[in-house]
Amino acid sequence: MDNSKKYWNPYVGGIFLGLVLVAAFYFSGRGLGASGAVKSVTMATVETVAPKYAETAPYYISHSEQSQGGPLNNWLVLEMMGVLVGGFLSGALSGRLKLKVEHQPKITSKTRIIFAVIGGVLFGFGSQIGRGCTSGSALTGMAVMSVGGFITMAFIFGTAFALAYFFRKLWI
Repeated sequence: MDNSKKYWNPYVGGIFLGLVLVAAFYFSGRGLGASGAVKSVTMATVETVAPKYAETAPYYISHSEQSQGGPLNNWLVLEMMGVLVGGFLSGALSGRLKLKVEHQPKITSKTRIIFAVIGGVLFGFGSQIGRGCTSGSALTGMAVMSVGGFITMAFIFGTAFALAYFFRKLWI
């Protein structure tokens, strides 16, 4: 089966991503972002597992005061649930939903997973330092003509381009 015909044209996908961003601004008054959802889920977890700590820690107190109805009552949490469900449905409808690790023959599945987890953790840490993920800082920032959004996007792509040579053997 030829998988190349099962992917959208990236330009069409980009147009739809832009339309989703416009819709997010229209309906919620805010752009897209994923790191806020992770923060909300973490807040809810800490409030459930260690409620006494959440009641006394300044960081959790300040965020609890900002969230009306609890940390999971945040549209970013619903957005990320939609991303997960949408990704699952997309994979299922196109016949690409498989439980496998894709990698080149020169590395093992374990190595691929380890580096993917390390990359995810570093990306999550970086999104907190940078006060947002690529969706929030770069896409939404560029949509509102923020200089910071353009700088963020330039650094994201510049860093990826600069490091691709060193990490390409993990994927191709």
